[in-house]
Parts: sequence; C-alpha cells; structure tokens
Amino acid sequence: MQAVTLTQFLNQEAVSADLRFLIEQMASGCQTISHSIGQGALQEGVLGSAGTDNVQGEVQKKLDVIANDILIQANEWGGHLAGLASEEMELPYPIPSQYPRGELLMLMDPLDGSSNIDVNVSVGTIFSVLRKPQTHTSDEAAFLQAGSQQIAAGFVVYGPATMMVLTVGQGAHGFTLDRMVGQWILTSPNITIPVDTAEFAINMSNMRNWGAPVKRYIEECLAGKSGPLGKDYNMRWVASMVADVYRILTRGGVFMYPQDSKHVEGRLRLMYEANPMAFIVEQAGGAASTGRQRIMEVQPQRLHQRVGVILGSRNEVERIMSYHGDGQ
Repeated sequence: MQAVTLTQFLNQEAVSADLRFLIEQMASGCQTISHSIGQGALQEGVLGSAGTDNVQGEVQKKLDVIANDILIQANEWGGHLAGLASEEMELPYPIPSQYPRGELLMLMDPLDGSSNIDVNVSVGTIFSVLRKPQTHTSDEAAFLQAGSQQIAAGFVVYGPATMMVLTVGQGAHGFTLDRMVGQWILTSPNITIPVDTAEFAINMSNMRNWGAPVKRYIEECLAGKSGPLGKDYNMRWVASMVADVYRILTRGGVFMYPQDSKHVEGRLRLMYEANPMAFIVEQAGGAASTGRQRIMEVQPQRLHQRVGVILGSRNEVERIMSYHGDGQ
C-alpha cells in the first residue's frame, strides 16, 4: 500500500486551506525541534537551564525557549493565524503587523515534559486550534473558549521515533516522521483506546495529598485480583504527559493528575494540555474528566488556568467519576 503523507491525509479529510497550512507549519516546526533534541549535547546551547522562569514560575530549560521560538517563527508569517498563545508566555503573542492575519487561534505547549530533557527521556509538543470569535480580536478573551470548540488538536512525542497524533474532529490518527525524506507518514489511522485497562499512570509521591475518590481507586488497583476490581494492575509513570498519553492511545490505560490538597485547582494547564489531550482521547473512544465534569465542558476564565485531569480508557475514567459522585 502506498504511504499516505500528512498533506495527503489533510486533503482527504477536506480540511480547510488555512487549517491545513497551520498543521503543516506546526509539523515542520516540530521536525526542527526533533532534530535539536536528537542532537542533544552535540548541539551547543540545547541542554540545561535557561536561567529564567516561565509565567507559571517554573524554571525554563534552554529547549523550552528554543522550541517556543521555533514554533512562533514557523507560524507567525503564514496569514492563517489571528493570534497565538503559548504556555511559555504570559500574554498572547501579537502577530507582527507586516504579516497578514487569518481567522484561527493556536495554543501550544512547545516542550511538554522538558524536565526530562537532560536525562534523555521522551518529551513532546502539544497544540490546540480554535476559530477566532467574531466579537473579539486576538486578545486573551478570544482564547477563552471551552475545549468543545476546538477544531483540531495534536501532540508530538520526541522518542526513539518522532510521532504525531492528530485530530481534526474525525478520529485520532498517528503519523511517524520519516527522517530520511522529511515526511510525516500516516502509520496509525483511526486509533481506538480499549475501554478497559490494567494500567494506571499517576505520581504516587502525591498520595498524601489525594482526595478520597482517587485514593479509593488506586487502592483498589493495588489490591489486584483479590480486590474489588478483580485483576492485577501495573503502574506506569513517565512524568511526561505526551509519553504517558501516547502509551494509553497505543494499548489503553488511565492517566491521572488530579486536583488534591496541594494543587486545589489542579496541576495541568487547561488550555495548553488538558483540552487538546481530551479532544484527542475522546476522538479515540476514550474519556477525559476533571473527576466531576468533562474536561472539554470547562469554561476557562484565565489563559493559564489549571485543572485536574483524569483521562484514558472509558470504563476506568467513568469508574473514577462515579467515586467522586459518591461524595467521597
């Protein structure tokens, strides 16, 4: 069978010219990031701390800054964007006046899991695409749309192979970067997450802070075959959301970064991480919840708002939601 490239796929899906160009430019930028990551210590100025903090007060890695700049430069000039927002910047990035503007908005986490860079563990890029409301310009208010309004979302994993998972609202599809020819090739069409699982991903070091519903679920998983769930579970935790979610898309599982007594609002960013991942997971037949409501129904109030995240195999997510509904 002849290989299907990303461009051919987008044409087959009848994606608009602006959205197709945006996705192609994001893919091109991610290809550049993949090369920089692959060089590691061989490329000067890539590894280590940048000596600065981002808007969340987190120490930026050099590659956080590099990846952010690469993706801005890949997208600012094309005329398809009305505005761009990044996890690494406090305010939306203004499209320079010399470039034309379009009707799309993009939000991005340029380098998710960047704390893993220096120890050679998989990291990635996450992005989300919205339409600009007619009543707004490209200021912050224009971006504050529920996740259900997304028209596309994707993430890239920079691992042994560079993989991109993409949805334009018609299923979730995986592409592999062919480094020899510089093309993204469709290798996993119509990804489907198994509805049941025997794997969970959570940071166990936060156990003392969890609420009762999360503690109950994890204790039941750890009880194994003799417990109420009647089977043995494995725990997997990469501490890189893109890698953990890609594993779930590949073989099932549940990923949890819940609200707790330390992170009352939640830990992950609604607009840059939770919404795009929820869109992709739902398109693959999974579920994505805060524990109390569907992630994509949360109405954002701030650009850098955080939220609890529980996503993956549908039956497991619904079980955890039911425990929250029990009032525990």
